[in-house]
Amino acid sequence: MMAPAAQSPYEVYLGHLREGRLAYQFSPAADRAVFYPRVLCPYTGSTDLQWRVSKGLGTVYSTTVVYPRDGAPYNVALIDCDEGFRLMSRVEQMPAGAVAIGMRVSFQVHANGDDPYPVFHPVTVA
Repeated sequence: MMAPAAQSPYEVYLGHLREGRLAYQFSPAADRAVFYPRVLCPYTGSTDLQWRVSKGLGTVYSTTVVYPRDGAPYNVALIDCDEGFRLMSRVEQMPAGAVAIGMRVSFQVHANGDDPYPVFHPVTVA
């Protein structure tokens, strides 16, 4: 009888998203965060990657507005998470053109059936 295959890094990542968490990997050999989930560390080639959960805070590194033929404009942004990794996402709850480089944002899950994905909302300063 063959042993069941280990869960892929992408499936582990999706599992965390389904639970409302933004997970990333950490490479002890490189002492760096690793994102997008993968089997090998892109810096050292090590297979020793640990899962960690982000606090969900970050800063907009870059942003652009997409104007689709049909539908409202939306932004595409690169977000630098406080744990040291960058991901492509979007900032919601504000006009697409109002998203600014340097803006602080917080993570939320956008549930889309079986394929949730991370989005961000502006952090309001009290």
